[in-house]
Amino acid sequence: MKEQIIKENYERISKEINELNKNVTLLAATKMQSAEDINYLISLGCKCIGENRVNELMEKYESYDKKSELHFIGTLQKNKVKYIIDKVSLIHSVDSIGLIEEINKRAEKIGKIMDILLEVNSGREENKGGILPEAVCDFYEKAKEYKNIRVRGLMTMAPRCDTREEYLKYFGLTKELFDKLFGNDENAILSMGMSESYKYAIEAGANMVRLGSCIFGKRDYN
Repeated sequence: MKEQIIKENYERISKEINELNKNVTLLAATKMQSAEDINYLISLGCKCIGENRVNELMEKYESYDKKSELHFIGTLQKNKVKYIIDKVSLIHSVDSIGLIEEINKRAEKIGKIMDILLEVNSGREENKGGILPEAVCDFYEKAKEYKNIRVRGLMTMAPRCDTREEYLKYFGLTKELFDKLFGNDENAILSMGMSESYKYAIEAGANMVRLGSCIFGKRDYN
């Protein structure tokens, strides 16, 4: 039953995304999902998965089908960078120089250039991480100074909104910053939009969306 739900959801959403913009990458947010369900999704063609928690990533890592890219998409504490530095291809939600320094140090130790995204706090929410919009450009210039870091683009988690117009305001703000910093880079990543907002994010210019519950079904926190 669960596999059928995943298959139907993935095929429907993939078709929707392709119709909106065929150049958008669907990243499956796999928080609280079993390795079996994740691997089934990968077998359907999903090429990119993202974990929110270091402990969960570590528990499932050996079981992942390695045909898919693995990203870390949650809040990352400096003392846990060492556990994932050799396992993920992209770290989202980087928002402090201290974290960049730790990622750079750990990447240098294993001879790796670590790809990262800078998180923009587009809604200026006090309970969320991210760089305030007016500080993003200066932060980007500082981040470029680290030899084992490669800033691939931006990400944002918009506040939960009631209307399309509200979502477009926050996504549009991040897109403006993205264009300013990465406008000439065809390979740059703009990661915006989740299950409730991915269509608006794509409309605003996202080329990566992070989808969990709309693929796997509502999470069971029990």
